[in-house]
Amino acid sequence: MSGVGGKKSSSGSSSVTDWISSACKFATDRNDFRRNLLVNLGLFAAGVWVARNLSEFDLMAPQPVT
Repeated sequence: MSGVGGKKSSSGSSSVTDWISSACKFATDRNDFRRNLLVNLGLFAAGVWVARNLSEFDLMAPQPVT
């Protein structure tokens, strides 16, 4: 719809620019709960990946009884 005051519906560059602008807004909003949650989950997943793949310690092995 290309009426007065309406957006033109074009596939391609408009959706890409909207996506980039929303991604930049999402990344720079310091009080956004969703951003903080995603960052924390990503850091947790990276830590688990490092612990499982880059060390000789097996997280799933039973602990020895002393």
